[in-house]
Amino acid sequence: MGRLFGTDGARGVAITELTCEIAMKIGKAAAIVLAKTAKHKPTIFIGKDTRISSDILEAALVAGITSVGANAEILGVVPTPAVAVLVEQKKADAGIMISASHNSFEYNGIKLFSSTGYKLSDDVEEEIEALVLDRPEDMELVSHGNVGRVNYYRDAQTDYIRHIMRSIKGNLTGLRIALDCANGSASATAKRLFEGLGANVFVLNASPDGTNINENCGSTHIGGLMQYVVDKKCHAGLAFDGDADRCLAVDEKGQLIDGDKLIAICAKAMKEQGTLKNDTAVVTVMSNLGFKYFAKDNGIKMLTTKVGDRYVLEKMLEGGYNLGGEQSGHIIFLDEANTGDGQLSGAKLLEILAESGQKLSELASCMEHFPQVMINVKISPRSREVWKNDSQITDLIERYEEELGESGRILVRESGTEPLIRVMLEGRDFKQINEYAIAISDKIKERTC
Repeated sequence: MGRLFGTDGARGVAITELTCEIAMKIGKAAAIVLAKTAKHKPTIFIGKDTRISSDILEAALVAGITSVGANAEILGVVPTPAVAVLVEQKKADAGIMISASHNSFEYNGIKLFSSTGYKLSDDVEEEIEALVLDRPEDMELVSHGNVGRVNYYRDAQTDYIRHIMRSIKGNLTGLRIALDCANGSASATAKRLFEGLGANVFVLNASPDGTNINENCGSTHIGGLMQYVVDKKCHAGLAFDGDADRCLAVDEKGQLIDGDKLIAICAKAMKEQGTLKNDTAVVTVMSNLGFKYFAKDNGIKMLTTKVGDRYVLEKMLEGGYNLGGEQSGHIIFLDEANTGDGQLSGAKLLEILAESGQKLSELASCMEHFPQVMINVKISPRSREVWKNDSQITDLIERYEEELGESGRILVRESGTEPLIRVMLEGRDFKQINEYAIAISDKIKERTC
């Protein structure tokens, strides 16, 4: 992980940690690095979510971009995947999304996309980091007629919606669908999209006020949607996060369908249709153990990567695979998109549901979900990586791994976006894995605090 960019862009408390000065420098550096091969005055698209700080950071990025001679084109409030789609479609030189995804409103982030619509490689991000942190004097300003212009892309939301609709061949007529927009980017697009596909739509949490994004709603707080789906007798519910690059679902019984089950449902349908390339799904080490058994039972190859949708994408591009994602709901359909797209994922799921004639709970039964316990342990910056070399911690983990054997697993890792160590255990015996997870977490707290 870099000094400025984590697993999903630069992120921090807006204005005090992710400052206007840093944003302006990122704008300068991104314009210089990403557009250095352009033979014309480069254009960088900028999208944002609904956080109160997004307008401020947008202004700082625009100032940085235009001050080194590139043009800035403002998309307004759009989902993160809309930036990726529109950069590629409109042949812009780069794209920037202002969002802290699923985090609460006081945080914000800056994600960068290349001219192809893909998230940047580690090498390119490191080059940008070097300019921002080590060589700001190398970012030469321009003047007179060489400064960049600011333009506004008025139809960004509509063009993105049309792109998703072209990706869905089926019709959702007759389906009653609840959409939880997390008071975020999906608030601007989801209702129009799913009504355009024919569904009877009920919308929740689509009244952003700048401070209520992800607040007790969306994919990180899905309880309200679960109850709503049952009360309104919906066929399904979809929950997005703040920038709508994630999607989780709820079946007609109000039961959660996480990213692993969504991938399983889609992988099975795509394999049956002959569209799952190399009969392979790419997931991360955090994917539920039940996915391994699902894949084996259905003749699907399962490849794993480290956590982060960028690493899933890298593996997909390397092997020519077209489906991959994370338990959190980041799902990549590479035939239609270059990054995770929550609304595309939701539309694909509903397309399968409509064509199957089954209930969503029946589709989801293709995968057994092993009990899983996750505990987040807060750490100070000085404790990063230290725990890995503490024998009391590592010995305890090894002992529990031996006791679980093939019936379970333990994964302990540091978050790429927050100062946390995540302790995750899976197994058939919930009481056992819960006991082990608490013991490991307590040991980490004891040895790192």
